[in-house]
Amino acid sequence: MSLRPLFVTQVYEASLAEERGFPELNAELEDACRMLAAEDAAGRAWCREHGYGGYTSYASLDDLPQRATVFAELKRRLDRHAAAYAQALAFDLGGRRLKLDSLWVNVLKPGAGHSGHIHPHSVLSGTVYVAVPPGASALKLEDPRLPLMMAAPPRRPDAEEDAQAFVYLTPQPGTIFMWESWLRHEVPANAARKERISVSFNYAWR
Repeated sequence: MSLRPLFVTQVYEASLAEERGFPELNAELEDACRMLAAEDAAGRAWCREHGYGGYTSYASLDDLPQRATVFAELKRRLDRHAAAYAQALAFDLGGRRLKLDSLWVNVLKPGAGHSGHIHPHSVLSGTVYVAVPPGASALKLEDPRLPLMMAAPPRRPDAEEDAQAFVYLTPQPGTIFMWESWLRHEVPANAARKERISVSFNYAWR
């Protein structure tokens, strides 16, 4: 008997912490994220209206790399990782390229989470983590075949990671997770006593 692992979902993981100047970059990113959370009145209003437990610039600011040099530097570094991921996925970009389409800040309060979702109109999506206090939420990924498993039995608790219906990825400051934008994911309730800070992003095929 043999098994073939077909149609595998590849999730990209890397770390900015291994790159030169990370402590300074991360400290500057945290300061910038907290500054936006304090000054972006439109973003705070959107969060209140939509029940977001904390702050996100997702719906209020679309120019972070032009707004602050630290986000421009982050974009430069993420571009390299997105290119490596696209190469690993064997994407044939046909002379075009993957371009950063959006970049936004997330400051998640204790007890808050972000329900399951996908990122339409994008090719690659991801998050880089800035502040990850003890007990902070992992990233929860859902098997994309789950809606088709109507009569399938559950998987054993000791099943390998690639056979589980849900996988939880625990980040550290500097961790980059990237996935194809159709992959459903969520952020469970933040069990930390402090805010969990991250910067999320989408890449489009342009």
